Amino acid sequence: MAADSRPRERRSIARNKRATHEYLILDELEVGIVLRGTEVKSLRAGRVSLQEAFCFIKDGELRIMQMHIPEYAQGNIHNHAPVRDRVLLAKKREVAKWNKTVREKGTTLIPMEIFWDGSLVKLRVGLARGKKLHDKRQSKREKDDRRDMDRAMKSARRPD
Repeated sequence: MAADSRPRERRSIARNKRATHEYLILDELEVGIVLRGTEVKSLRAGRVSLQEAFCFIKDGELRIMQMHIPEYAQGNIHNHAPVRDRVLLAKKREVAKWNKTVREKGTTLIPMEIFWDGSLVKLRVGLARGKKLHDKRQSKREKDDRRDMDRAMKSARRPD
């Protein structure tokens, strides 16, 4: 039987919008997450928060901490803890490379987005360096300039 050749659908569950505002993203990596059954059901309902979450490397494993997945409403006594350490699934070579970079001063690992890749839950992790205040201002200025240019282009294309 041949494998399904259709591309898998990617749907976003949650994004960490503060990540791109607070940090300069140097590199990105898509990793899997080790979850329990009721956590997956909560994710299907779209209930997750990445605001306080951060990633770290411990014993050669990539982990995420402070990611809040609320308890499943129809769960029973075997429901999961909302905030716990979760193991991220990545290749050893990539983890070792990032481990060297993270040991440098000023770099960190931050979760950027959690999404469905077909029936699998994936997390986009960013290798980041904190922005200074003037960097944040410049990013905002560039974003505003792009928005103004898009508005001008749209009004120029509009027939009167």
